[in-house]
Amino acid sequence: MPPADFQKKLLQGLGGEWPEPPALNVKHRETIQKDGYRIESLTYEAEPGDAIPAMLLIPDMVSPAHPAPAVAVWHQHAGQYHLGKSEPAGLAGNPMHHTGAALAKEGFVVLCPDALCFEERQDPTEKLKAGKFERFEFLRYVVAGKCMAWKNILDMKRAIDFLQSRPEVFDENIGCYGHSMGSTHTWLVGPWEPRIKCLIGNCCLPTYKGIHREHMLHCFPNFIPGIYEYGDTPDIAALIAPRPLHMNFGELDGGSPIDEVRNGVKIIANNYAAKHAEKNFTYYIEEGSGHVLSPVMWDKTLSHFQRHLKPQQS
Repeated sequence: MPPADFQKKLLQGLGGEWPEPPALNVKHRETIQKDGYRIESLTYEAEPGDAIPAMLLIPDMVSPAHPAPAVAVWHQHAGQYHLGKSEPAGLAGNPMHHTGAALAKEGFVVLCPDALCFEERQDPTEKLKAGKFERFEFLRYVVAGKCMAWKNILDMKRAIDFLQSRPEVFDENIGCYGHSMGSTHTWLVGPWEPRIKCLIGNCCLPTYKGIHREHMLHCFPNFIPGIYEYGDTPDIAALIAPRPLHMNFGELDGGSPIDEVRNGVKIIANNYAAKHAEKNFTYYIEEGSGHVLSPVMWDKTLSHFQRHLKPQQS
């Protein structure tokens, strides 16, 4: 199926077009000064009355008079519903994934929002805990003719709206990064958000074929009703072409069977080649590694952002 036709089927499976964006209604909560950057705790609205808690990291040398490129960081899942934005912001969780803080130290403005069902976006009634609330929300969107991926994409589009509203940001130099579920979010939002100029996914390209073969239970955002008849997850990522996309993988990552990854990156590469953008898709498979962000993976991530978001400095 031609990519344009597949994208139409994908939009139908997701649940249709996203609504016109309302006012952001940004509310500042507190400022935390760190070594070399500050963190602004704030909220902005995805939909009227639906406030997304987020952390905005701004390097000390960045100001409206001296703006910088920005990166939105989508956090991982890992069954850690108490963690969301705070892990990439460097305030909690595994130091391996303090990626937002690391990018701020490199001079990028960084936005770390909570995904639905995580950290401050858990069940407001407190009736459903952890994964039960995630299941509830997934099913709530399904009966409404949509899916959780549709809502995740809407929320990420609003993150880009927010970044473009900030005077400290070069609004033409915005990228995004995610590990695990955050990687899924990266290739989910990519086809629908041309304002994201380069994208990096770390350790997540589970195909439906691999999920079914291995009997895997995966994150709800992976599952888009009706789409498997027309294509698989690499076909979704391929729609990001011709914008720069880099993907890291661990050879032993059980969540993304490596044979499926190797086939998947070929599909993505073919679509980039069809658009004469072969150099804009790169990937790295690390032998002997699992579901991690290794030093080499991080080096490739950082160099990708520096090359594509700070071209004047490369």
